[in-house]
Amino acid sequence: MNTDKNPLHGITLADMLDSLVTQYGWEEMGARINIRCFNHDPSIKSSLKFLRRTPWAREKVEQLYIKSQRK
Repeated sequence: MNTDKNPLHGITLADMLDSLVTQYGWEEMGARINIRCFNHDPSIKSSLKFLRRTPWAREKVEQLYIKSQRK
């Protein structure tokens, strides 16, 4: 894949989460992506741990991040 075309190139998962939490807040993120780490005692640390182990959930976060950056 050409990194020039990859909208996530150079962006860490932690940066994505920080941006999304700032833009939407945990409650809205939990409504958009129904995963426990967003809906039950959410934190960046617990979310990173879960998302790094769970490819389908990370993909959903990446998609939401890309969508949020287009606005």
